[in-house]
Amino acid sequence: MKKIPGKSLSVEEAQGIATEALLQLSRDPEQIGRFLAFSGIGPDMIRSAAQEPGFLAGVLEFYMSDEALLLAFCENAGIRPTMIAAARFTLSGGEFENA
Repeated sequence: MKKIPGKSLSVEEAQGIATEALLQLSRDPEQIGRFLAFSGIGPDMIRSAAQEPGFLAGVLEFYMSDEALLLAFCENAGIRPTMIAAARFTLSGGEFENA
């Protein structure tokens, strides 16, 4: 994914990054289990939860909480780790939460 310097990330671009991140999680039973515990939802609720505002930002927060997972995803997706933070910022409406 290419990024134009000085251009902010669109909501669609941020959603694309987060959706790709969720798909990668779903391919790893251990990581999806950790994510479900982190998010407090069950496997049967992912599809409906993904429609809720903030869910995709939560997916990116999960990645940001685990550096090894974050770096593996970024390498597989061909994006810089800072793009995860930018996408999370965009999806949260431009607000950062203190973790």
